[in-house]
Amino acid sequence: MLSLDPKHPTKSLLGTFATWKVFLLAIVLGSSVGPAYDTSSTLLSPEIASSNESVFDLVTKLTRWDSIYFIQNARRGYFFEQEWAFGSGLPAVISFFVQLLSTIGIEAHGSLEPLIGIFVAHISHLLSVLVLYQLGLVVSKNQRLSFVAALLHVFSPAGLFLSAPYNESPYALLSFTGYLFFAKGLLGNTRTFAHDVSIVASGMWFGFATTFRSNGLFNGIPFAVALAQELSAAPTLSSVRRRLALVIGGSAIAIGFAVPQLTAYLTYCSGRSGAEVRPWCTSYFPSIYSFVQEHYWNVGFLRYWTLPNIPLFLLAAPMLYILIQSSLGFIRQPLTFVAKKFNLVNSSHLPMLIQSMAVSQLILAVLAISNYHIQIITRIASGYPLWYWWVAGQVSDTKTSAFGSNVVRFMVMYAVIQGALFASFLPPA
Repeated sequence: MLSLDPKHPTKSLLGTFATWKVFLLAIVLGSSVGPAYDTSSTLLSPEIASSNESVFDLVTKLTRWDSIYFIQNARRGYFFEQEWAFGSGLPAVISFFVQLLSTIGIEAHGSLEPLIGIFVAHISHLLSVLVLYQLGLVVSKNQRLSFVAALLHVFSPAGLFLSAPYNESPYALLSFTGYLFFAKGLLGNTRTFAHDVSIVASGMWFGFATTFRSNGLFNGIPFAVALAQELSAAPTLSSVRRRLALVIGGSAIAIGFAVPQLTAYLTYCSGRSGAEVRPWCTSYFPSIYSFVQEHYWNVGFLRYWTLPNIPLFLLAAPMLYILIQSSLGFIRQPLTFVAKKFNLVNSSHLPMLIQSMAVSQLILAVLAISNYHIQIITRIASGYPLWYWWVAGQVSDTKTSAFGSNVVRFMVMYAVIQGALFASFLPPA
């Protein structure tokens, strides 16, 4: 029987994670709700298309929707312009492992890249659970709440998107790691050189995260807020060093977004003229990502607000409510989840950190409502730690435990139903 013991958090988290993943994969193998909406994944390789073995069947059912683009990009790089809508981080990681395996004599075959993608997703999800627990301890010093929040990440309604060759798991790992380094550097009782190095390192982690998902840019908000706070005080040697660390760290996040854009510009725009020049090349801010999202995927302000999409808005409503409520709650009362015995030596920095995290999460929710394909919010929200802490607080508080329990039930039910639909290549995704 599974034991959830906060006194042995790592063991409990590992056991819960393994049990949940086995359960989800069983749903994948057993799912058969009719003909697949699309069979594109069977075109990835003859092995996947022809084999009846369960492992290949599992690979096929997990290589759905956007993951097909990630696998193809890992194999041959970006070939079509519309493929630049998908972050380069995961294809680069998969390609790296393919090359690494080739050096030890393992030859590439049709299912190798999907299998590596699935492996990366599982390992990333597991590590992100453990990192989220450590992040909670650093920020709140509340072991029980940190443990519950990490458990909630295991049962994230992102479901199979955290098991499939998708960006969500690696993004969550990199984002949580970035916040862990940032919190350790910002919340220290002293301002040593090591603390400033930690802040720079956090920016690098966030920069890597941005190569997986462009919304990683929002992680720059805590850097901007912290820098503004530093600039409001008279400069000292330690504050100048801190300001420099914040600038370098924040710049690393911007670089994580800009480098792929620069690569695309050199590929499509540099040295070309006339009819050969793509429309986005002459924009004031020539971003292939923004152009592709709008031109090929119809992403834009209120473009998704159509009558046929009302069911998708309704499906996204619970997650949007959680994101908005938790953001507003922490903006108003940033220290509600901090342990009462926590000695707030650097009290001005902790509220600022939590509030800036809440603002970035709130921006995500607002953009999801106004610009994004609304159904993706349930999976891209998986990389934001704040709402896990909020739900954990609701579950732990006797006054709100009933509501918190209902939220957990929603998370589990959504992940289970979505798993069966995902494996059959059926919406939403």
